[in-house]
Amino acid sequence: MQFMHLNNVVGYLDELLNIPLVGDYPNALNGLQVGNAGGLSKIGAAVDACEAVIGEATAAGVDFLLVHHGLFWGGLSPLTGAAYRKTRAILEADMAVYSAHLPLDAHPRFGNNALLAEALGLENGEPFFEEFGGPIGWKFETEINREVLRSRIEKAVDGTVHLAPGGPVEARRIGIVTGGAGGEVARAAKEGVDTFITGEGPHWSFTAAEELGVNLFYAGHYATETFGVKALAEEISKKFGVPWEFIDHPTGL
Repeated sequence: MQFMHLNNVVGYLDELLNIPLVGDYPNALNGLQVGNAGGLSKIGAAVDACEAVIGEATAAGVDFLLVHHGLFWGGLSPLTGAAYRKTRAILEADMAVYSAHLPLDAHPRFGNNALLAEALGLENGEPFFEEFGGPIGWKFETEINREVLRSRIEKAVDGTVHLAPGGPVEARRIGIVTGGAGGEVARAAKEGVDTFITGEGPHWSFTAAEELGVNLFYAGHYATETFGVKALAEEISKKFGVPWEFIDHPTGL
């Protein structure tokens, strides 16, 4: 079995994802969230650093857990209940935890948005949808029937996709922002798209899309954000010569 060193991996990821310079929500805490003794032998990739994922990672012998949503989304809290159990499990397993939220969403090669677009066969995109000082999504000019597009999305995420059919039957200007951007459909419309692909949105976003004249695809918050961690874990695995696995814990949202 080969071993990689934590410092080398963290340095590589920080530079690759431009961690110090990409803005994000305060509790994202991008980068290394938990260290370990230094030696790494197996990578785990997951969307959420939740208790179930940490348990599966521990059982699988993972000592470097790469996630999209890190440990601190809820902010400061006492180390009791689930917070205590997760912390104890991570430390007992000597497992490092690395999180990348918007830096991973926005990345042109390993990002959730870029990889979903690639899976849909969309090409020659432009940066789209600015958050915290930089674009995180992509938009495309093409022509595709919205039901054909829905079929492609369902194949890409391996699940059912819900559509608010407010826009044209033939989609021509498509924007993609994975995760929970449905509530930002008005912003997407202002940026000129007639079709907006995201993960989920609030109830009112459906009727807002109708009134704005936009096709709004809800493809699943979880499902649309599996792409980046998988691609990044595979990249690290190839570079450092250690195995990786995806720890799947879908929320259905």
